[in-house]
Amino acid sequence: MTRFLLFLALAVLVVAPTQAGEPLTLNAFFQKERLASHVERLQEADASTDLEAVRALPDSAWTPNGEQSVNLGYTDQAHWFRFTVRNAGVHPVHSLLEISYPVLDHIEIYLVADDSVRDQLVVGDKQPFYARPVRHRNFVVPLDVPSEHPTHVYMRVETTSSLQLPMTLWRQEAFYAAEQTNMLFEGAYYGIVLVMILYNLFVFLAVGERSFLYYVGYITAMPLFLASLHGLAFQYLWPEATWWNDQSIIVFLNLVVVFGAVFSMRFLSVIPSTHPLLARATSFVAVVAGAAALLGLVVPYTHMIVPTIVIAAVGCTGVIVLSIVRWLKNDPAARYYGIAWFFMLFGGIVLALNKLTILPQNYLTENATQVGSALGVILLSIALADRLNKEKQRAFQAQERLYREERKARMAQEESLRVQQEANATLEERVQERTRDLETLNERLRELNATDALTGLKNRGHFDRAFQSFCVKAFRFGKPLSVMVIDIDHFKSFNDTYGHLVGDDCLQMVSQGIQRYVTRPQDLAARYGGEEFVVLLPDTPEEGARSVAEKIREEIGHTDFRVSDDVLNLTVSIGVCSQIPDRADQAKELFEVADNALYIAKTSGRNQVVVANSQTP
Repeated sequence: MTRFLLFLALAVLVVAPTQAGEPLTLNAFFQKERLASHVERLQEADASTDLEAVRALPDSAWTPNGEQSVNLGYTDQAHWFRFTVRNAGVHPVHSLLEISYPVLDHIEIYLVADDSVRDQLVVGDKQPFYARPVRHRNFVVPLDVPSEHPTHVYMRVETTSSLQLPMTLWRQEAFYAAEQTNMLFEGAYYGIVLVMILYNLFVFLAVGERSFLYYVGYITAMPLFLASLHGLAFQYLWPEATWWNDQSIIVFLNLVVVFGAVFSMRFLSVIPSTHPLLARATSFVAVVAGAAALLGLVVPYTHMIVPTIVIAAVGCTGVIVLSIVRWLKNDPAARYYGIAWFFMLFGGIVLALNKLTILPQNYLTENATQVGSALGVILLSIALADRLNKEKQRAFQAQERLYREERKARMAQEESLRVQQEANATLEERVQERTRDLETLNERLRELNATDALTGLKNRGHFDRAFQSFCVKAFRFGKPLSVMVIDIDHFKSFNDTYGHLVGDDCLQMVSQGIQRYVTRPQDLAARYGGEEFVVLLPDTPEEGARSVAEKIREEIGHTDFRVSDDVLNLTVSIGVCSQIPDRADQAKELFEVADNALYIAKTSGRNQVVVANSQTP
């Protein structure tokens, strides 16, 4: 009992209890004190009001705060605040005044002692970060309290954000000790998020599943939003960009909604064919958030912050609805998903209610979004990993079924081979007849083997044999031989975008354009491989080959290629070599010259014809 009374007495001595607006008295045991209950406020009536006019006002003009926090919500008016600090000790107290809401625009701080202004400071996020007296993510101002006279602190605050003024007076040693714990918390949060970003990005690169890419977008936008809101981004990323420091909150919060909505639809398979209403509503929210993110680049913060908070609250609520619906549909992934978004929604709603002054500003409401998002990020990563694992299991089971079917087919093939061997013993007399039939069939197959099945042109094997023959004839009779190497520009990107079937149609269209101008009986057009084609023009000089190449390029470039409702125009690059061979076996060198010319056409901008000779590098 005695110990309890001593402890109670010590607590009373540390900071004397006060009523709203009464001075704060410090003593030797002082470590930190929240100032909300000691603050008085005054709404500025005229923008020309200065400190002397405010000090001349009677005490009745001031309103005691009377709350555990100073939170006036969104207001267009500037406000004055004041409080008084007394030092009950004999030595000066070196303290720090911390205002832990780093998105306030403009704060004028006046320290008045002995009826004179001892110091004057201006802080706010409209000032460059390096202009702050203490380089900290929050606004921190040195406040030395002498023992002789009380120190009166006047502050004028004007901001387009929510007017919150969470003020704490710290002894310097206590502030820096507490800051170590805070930075440990921040480091743990951003470390978790960074690990999740890298992990999911690597998974996307490994498996190509777009859900991971949208998730990476979401968990990248969320910490950037929080870092902007809590001043860390201003401190470490853009300390001089005062305009962007405000707008980044709008942009990144809306991007959280965009990526979160798209990821949710894909992850939970909410598509128009199965959930038309939910799919349309979620898509609408994503589009609105995307438009708001773009507007955040041009529209001032004051006009965008409230709509953005509403969009974020609606978006968070919407994804919870999606998870509940999919959970009721017995989607296993929705369990992890619903719990994860519950944590995120909880943090987001707490933050929104805090900014709208419904909840007080304190450590819990300020960091609820971080804690909720960290838990949500971890759970969603587990959900994605669980989904990937289930897909691997389904693929393995399908592979097992395929293996069993293949084994049955192999056994049937072995049985068929045994029967065939028995039949061959009784059909020996028909071997010669079958041989003649096979020779005829082989002749037909050779003809088929010389043709590319997709384009109808000759294939590479036939081209290689014909090229050697053409080169020998050109050398023997001293005639020029022209070689073209044709490549479709950006075909890989085209193929990846529209698929292989559309890519096959593209190859057929290009082959038809080539055939329109390779018409002589002795000319040869072939598909060399992939999107590359070759043309041999015997007894054709350089100008003739250039003319044919330009016609082919223009024909393909002017041909409309329809993909669904889109009409595209493809281009080709062509390398040409026209030369009288010096040797009968010069085919390989001629082709390399033409291929080098094609490379020059590609690197020089594509959609052109480059004619080279044997000296072309």
